[in-house]
Amino acid sequence: MDGVTAMQAERTQFAVRLLPSLTDFAFLAPMGILFSRMGGTKTLLGDCDTGWHIRTGEWILAHRAVPTHDVFSFSKPGGDWYAWEWLSDVLFAGLNSWGGLAAVVLFSILLISFTNVLLFRLVRRKANPLLAIAVTLMAAAVSSIHWLARPHLFTLFFLVLFYFALEEVREGRPRLAGIPYLAILPLATILWTNLHGGFFVGILAIGAYGAGELLAVLFSSGGRTWRPAWQRARALFLSALACLAASLVNPYFYRLHVHMAKYLGDPYNSQHIMEFLSPSFHHPTAIFFEVLLALAVAAAIWNLSQKRFPEALLLLVWAHGALLAARNIPIFAIAAAPAVAAAVEDWFARLPRLDVAAWLRSAAARFNALAADMGETDALGRWHLVSAAAVALVAALLYAPHPPASFRPEFDPKSYPAAALRTLRSDPAARIFTDDEWGDYLIWRLYPGHQVFVDGRSDFYGDDFENKFMDVLSVKYGWEKTLARFGVNTILLPPNAALAGALKESSRWRVVYDDGVALIFRPLQKAAGETISVARAGGGAGRDREVTKTEACDRAITEKKPKT
Repeated sequence: MDGVTAMQAERTQFAVRLLPSLTDFAFLAPMGILFSRMGGTKTLLGDCDTGWHIRTGEWILAHRAVPTHDVFSFSKPGGDWYAWEWLSDVLFAGLNSWGGLAAVVLFSILLISFTNVLLFRLVRRKANPLLAIAVTLMAAAVSSIHWLARPHLFTLFFLVLFYFALEEVREGRPRLAGIPYLAILPLATILWTNLHGGFFVGILAIGAYGAGELLAVLFSSGGRTWRPAWQRARALFLSALACLAASLVNPYFYRLHVHMAKYLGDPYNSQHIMEFLSPSFHHPTAIFFEVLLALAVAAAIWNLSQKRFPEALLLLVWAHGALLAARNIPIFAIAAAPAVAAAVEDWFARLPRLDVAAWLRSAAARFNALAADMGETDALGRWHLVSAAAVALVAALLYAPHPPASFRPEFDPKSYPAAALRTLRSDPAARIFTDDEWGDYLIWRLYPGHQVFVDGRSDFYGDDFENKFMDVLSVKYGWEKTLARFGVNTILLPPNAALAGALKESSRWRVVYDDGVALIFRPLQKAAGETISVARAGGGAGRDREVTKTEACDRAITEKKPKT
């Protein structure tokens, strides 16, 4: 009988190993959100900055050096340029060389999914499994606002790793394989710095933990002494300083930090660049952000009452940051998730003992019991076959000869001037003016045969140039002089651009190409004899003189685009 029981137990364990765990759900959640609600690859490749990152990586590999001067534009040729994410650029270029844009997309998906798994494991340490997976899924939905195949994904990944290390230190496990975590973090900062400029987020996290140690003593009623608290705080502050020093290990040395500080502190960004603007609460994911924000405020108050100051500091700082700039929302989601889960866990634990409605106490008790049972079941080892199968399926669809629309690894030809490229290539001497988003696309498709007037590197072009550029797009006084100054002889625009309407009315320019997505204009003398392409059916709708009005909404051409 014992042998039969053992066999049955073994079969049960084998069956359980085949089933998905909550870790699998955390891994699969980004894929589910991405392909069910966000258009799949269309979202990941919704920003053609990916294209110039790849071309930069190719330049680095070809020249075996990191660029210090511009190679992409004819408007600022040879200008000082800092390729912040040069190591990410090399990685993306290698992936593209090996497997095309599909490889870049697949890598980005995996990076997002692994980041979400690590976040779940971090949150799981603070709360029961049901609360942990619920909060992690909410954080994933909030973060999805900035899911693009770009280097900033590395900052989200490293931020979770830093929080893991800091929690280990605080809980009395300061070493990994005998090496102090606080010594590992500066080494990780070197890699982080060269992958993406968000490395300072990790330094701020370490500083918050150090400040929390001091505040806990300052507001303590007794039982703790200054000496051990100061020793812990000092170790954290020294690690933060070491991370700052380690960030100097980059091709540009301290000049990178000066450049970043100048760029991130520039008020122009908060007025014109979409991801530097405050978030729109009309966005489809705004409801998740609102809920997480409300929970974060409540959790911050709870943490202050518990004298858990690092969490309160991080919640308040990044909640403020998220309200200031949409690009900070994913960082806020990561910072908030563990603290929110811990607070909600405490509230549910207290609820059955509070003087509230009987049904509420009963529901909380049942939930706590269910969560405890779920924790025991989820602790059983799994083979994560479901996650592996999902990755294989996504990869197969990305590389299929005729993939579904949401799995096509391409920049959307309905949003980018793909069909116009043949006409543009026909003139090697073309000096093309277009908006910054399409400038990125031209770098991707036409470099090195053609250079661009402007692209998404707003930190490179600077305020004065960007203002002149937007004045041209908005058809403000002197726009023709600006084009003449830079020798522009080809203009590429979407049909609804204000400048497109003005050019149609101008006696100096002529449409030489029109496919309903893009218009190409050339000077009348240069365009003589060229055949105007026939627009697709319905492509000419809505192109009356109204498009020449210089309304504020015309600036959205440059504002809609997220920047690195």
